[in-house]
Amino acid sequence: MNAPAVELTEQTHRRGGGRLGRKALRSAPIASFPTLVRKIPVYEIVPDEAVELIHEESLKILEEVGCEFRDDGAIELWKAAGADVRETRVRIDRALLMELVSKVPSEFTLHARNPERTVRVGGKNSIFVPMYGAPYVRDLDNNRRYGTLPDLNNFHKMAYMAPALHSSSSVICEPMEIAVPKRHLHIIHSALKHSDKPFMGIVTSKERAEDTMAMAGIVFGEAFVRDNPVLVAITNCNSPLVWDATMIDAMRVYASHNQPLILAPFALCGASTSASAVGAVAQVNAEALAGVALTQLIRPGSPQIYGQFMVTVDMKTGAPMGGTPEAAQMMYLMGALARKYRLPWRTSGFHVGSKLNDAQAGYESNMLMHAAILSGANYIWHSAGWLEAGLTCGYSKFATDCEQLVGWYKYAGGLPFDDFKEAMAAIREVGPQGHFLGTQHTLEHFESAFFMPTIMDFNSYEQWNAEGAKDHDTRGREKARNMLADYEEPKLDEGIAEGLGDLIARREEKLPDTVS
Repeated sequence: MNAPAVELTEQTHRRGGGRLGRKALRSAPIASFPTLVRKIPVYEIVPDEAVELIHEESLKILEEVGCEFRDDGAIELWKAAGADVRETRVRIDRALLMELVSKVPSEFTLHARNPERTVRVGGKNSIFVPMYGAPYVRDLDNNRRYGTLPDLNNFHKMAYMAPALHSSSSVICEPMEIAVPKRHLHIIHSALKHSDKPFMGIVTSKERAEDTMAMAGIVFGEAFVRDNPVLVAITNCNSPLVWDATMIDAMRVYASHNQPLILAPFALCGASTSASAVGAVAQVNAEALAGVALTQLIRPGSPQIYGQFMVTVDMKTGAPMGGTPEAAQMMYLMGALARKYRLPWRTSGFHVGSKLNDAQAGYESNMLMHAAILSGANYIWHSAGWLEAGLTCGYSKFATDCEQLVGWYKYAGGLPFDDFKEAMAAIREVGPQGHFLGTQHTLEHFESAFFMPTIMDFNSYEQWNAEGAKDHDTRGREKARNMLADYEEPKLDEGIAEGLGDLIARREEKLPDTVS
């Protein structure tokens, strides 16, 4: 970016930007919106007494039932802290639990390799992050197939191109042609090479987490990453009430390096929780708090993200269901609890069960994103590409979601009043029975006054038909092709690029081609 655009982007990060900030975002070579600072109120669906009831029951779960930590090192930490430990079962006194939780910062800065893409997490700040973990893709020809490294590269490119995405995630899709023991190296390299936004770490083993930190050290400098968050990593509790060794290994690596983790139970409500939305929240809250507390035994004061992944289950088939009203209601409850604890928190955005970028996908996506925004979520994950309960990342869905995020960004950013006097002057200028299309105010503001999506079609039937009668899924794939055609790789220092390549080569020599 040129110098004026940088200055204005920083201004929008601090103050919301106004008209000049919006113009800078339009004119920048690759526009990247600053952290979304929400200017609309959160929505509370239950009274404070109900939140306190859930909180109290969560504490009782940890005091009376306990949580399993299947890792010797974690058990020793809990013993030293004074918890009631019996084999792998840990019962945590509420005073100890809340003392540990209180050590987590309510906000933190997440650094990008390009400082202009650095964001804030927590408080009134929200960031949008693409999906994670799909073994399949629905490609540009609308075929469902296994993901490849070129697909992953493409999704990282699209994440970089999308102005309202604040992160490139990491495992947007799995590059299935690469051997599992070596796959993580290419995933992180793709995220760092094809985008300069924040990214996510690998958590599938201690060694892979350490490799992620080594690569981050090459990009940011080892001294910098010892104290400054440069990535976010996900750790899932196995509901009900189990933190396993793999997750704790990753937790130990990242927390000890002061890198934030998402402590998010993976809950299929009705299967791994009780068949009650409120009961599920009480359990998931207990699980998440237990994970947050453990990070503070590893490194007190390290930044963390309280999280959840809760979907309801089709009680006839066992299949997870995406955009249901109960999933939205549980988001609101988790948001209220996060504010009580003053914790940054994560939820899912465009999480759907639909197999295609169709009407069902749209209904589900907006049911959950609306709840994510109004519940005050800080880290809104799975905000681009998600299909088929996360098994598939779709090119059309990714492009569509990226466009919709611009609308949600505008919605949550509140109504601007900076040009209100000019708007009133235009009314006086035009008077009765005139039109505003030629006024100076309209000419200055027509590009930024309203959300103007390009994938959605608002033309007449005749024009739509003359242009090929394309459905939304087709237009989404066209948009994805255009995003990739317009992509220009962000600059990466040659020494850093060589360092990453050398590390990958050294590690690949030592790693097997199959999982032992």
